[in-house]
Amino acid sequence: MSLGQQLAPHLPFLRRYARALTGSQSHGDNFVRATLEAVVAAPDEFPRDVEPRLGLYKTFQAIWQSTSDDREGDSAGEVGSSSETIAQSRMARLTPVSRQALLLTAMEGFSNEDAGYLIGESPARVDELIDEALSEIERQTRATVLIIEDEPMIAMDLETIVRDLGHDVTGIAVTRDEAVAQAREMPPGLVLADIQLADDSSGIDAVGDILSEITVPVIFITAFPERLLTGQRPEPTFLITKPFQRATVKAAISQALFFDRSTLPE
Repeated sequence: MSLGQQLAPHLPFLRRYARALTGSQSHGDNFVRATLEAVVAAPDEFPRDVEPRLGLYKTFQAIWQSTSDDREGDSAGEVGSSSETIAQSRMARLTPVSRQALLLTAMEGFSNEDAGYLIGESPARVDELIDEALSEIERQTRATVLIIEDEPMIAMDLETIVRDLGHDVTGIAVTRDEAVAQAREMPPGLVLADIQLADDSSGIDAVGDILSEITVPVIFITAFPERLLTGQRPEPTFLITKPFQRATVKAAISQALFFDRSTLPE
């Protein structure tokens, strides 16, 4: 099997990580593109002493870590935006390596050992970095959250996680129409949206309707994230895989709000 064939199944998940790390679909995808270009340009330098997924993320990390903090994203081919300026304000108080440790373990499912390999830290240090990231992000971000989910137990679980993080829940919608109506009545600061809803309507369509009226960060929840990361249509920046762990939801919420202008501290 060629190297390309070995890496292909892992690309959707690397794109998810890159987008969550940068807070931007376009910037994240540009970093992934740069990673693949590096692999093609120097295949002999690709890490062969680890599994392909770990080697792919390691190559990505090398490119990410070579980017200077004050131009995060620009080296991947795009001019900085206002959301990046907002992020820079927060990164002055939160080291990028802390966010990487959190996302690699909580969202991408790497062990502390593998995350340590990827960011060049010991497993014990990874634990410390995760604690630092969560503590700092939770102090900086508070929001009202709309949950779009038709499974009662999952919706209750999400509500508990959201409230435990210190956020308020504006409502729980089970259909597209309910979601749009609730968002109009009480505009949320964050949306958590399932893909398939109770009346066979689409969470993607519901979010599209909401975003046509207000600007709000969105986290999609699905059992098949790779189906939303095909590169063939507009795709989510933040994506949670079902069944999810509490830490995954916590990391995704924190990171989505990290880049949202409405949660900047006074």
